[in-house]
Amino acid sequence: MAKISLFCCFIVVTLFSNNRDCEAEKVGVYELKRGDFSVKFTNYGATMLSAILPDKNGKLADIVLGFDSLKGYKNDTTYFGAIVGRVANRIGRAQFHLNGTYYQLVNNDGLNMLHGGYKGFSDVVWKVHSHRKDSHVTFTYHSYDGEEGFPGEVHVSVTYMLIEENKLGVKMEAMALNKATPVNLALHSYWNLGGHDSGDIFSHNLQLFGSKITPVDDELIPTGEIKSIKGTPYDFLQPREIGSRFNELPHGYDINYVLDDTNTDHVKKVAVVQESVSGRKLELWTNQPGVQFYSSNMLGHVKGKDGFVYSNYAGFALETQGFPDSVNHPNFPSQVLNPGETYVHVMVYRFTAN
Repeated sequence: MAKISLFCCFIVVTLFSNNRDCEAEKVGVYELKRGDFSVKFTNYGATMLSAILPDKNGKLADIVLGFDSLKGYKNDTTYFGAIVGRVANRIGRAQFHLNGTYYQLVNNDGLNMLHGGYKGFSDVVWKVHSHRKDSHVTFTYHSYDGEEGFPGEVHVSVTYMLIEENKLGVKMEAMALNKATPVNLALHSYWNLGGHDSGDIFSHNLQLFGSKITPVDDELIPTGEIKSIKGTPYDFLQPREIGSRFNELPHGYDINYVLDDTNTDHVKKVAVVQESVSGRKLELWTNQPGVQFYSSNMLGHVKGKDGFVYSNYAGFALETQGFPDSVNHPNFPSQVLNPGETYVHVMVYRFTAN
């Protein structure tokens, strides 16, 4: 089994939580473990570092792409495993109007904003609210008024929790304290069910329960349309290999799916992914209206864990979310949070192998 050489637990380095108050915070690693299933996180970006679980033969492997050291995450442009926000995905021209006020944000993706700006939630040090190795870890962050151009103060928390023997729950919450603001958080983990160092994900079988997508322009900004996927390479309503229609797409998958309404009161099924060699299967549920399916088209050559170099298509991301750029598209479900309101984003993963 490949060694898991992540940076040492609990006290690693002292950083500043943000540029306003320069509050020193300790950065650490926090493990959740139950039987052969273990997951590690850090409060830098509230990031998922690893997920180790057995294959059909009982062999353990880490199925999350990432780095060996904190330095890799600090210099990261891939958002490996991080909680991204205040608004995940893109905001067109890094601007919006809200309640009669124009807001100019920090553009960090050409003229647009991506994943909250140059220093979004993925690049700040969160406080550790509570941690029990056999149960959960909760991180919190106070986002200040004007951070990356967003209005108002927001209190944010994320809880990662073990459920039964093979499930991982994620609960992201945010409360606007004094001004209306868009909020759209996402977990940006990259998965490879064969193991983080097993190559590309083309042979993974994917079933994704979204019958429509929100098309984008050349800058990956939604056009405002909502289109059916029927007969297109985006159709994964029936399970098939991720790579089976790749030749029909110039750059791979990077699109928001509109999740089908399954008439459930709480969470709906997002996707099922299975890798045949290991037998590992990932199932995902959420309470959000959309999911960004990303086939890691822009990894390039990133040196990751154990020195393994991740090339394009080395992992897949399924980022449950509100629709991208919803603040500029009134026909999309609103992501605006008013003072006193609470945003709640739930994800549940189930892992099996057979």
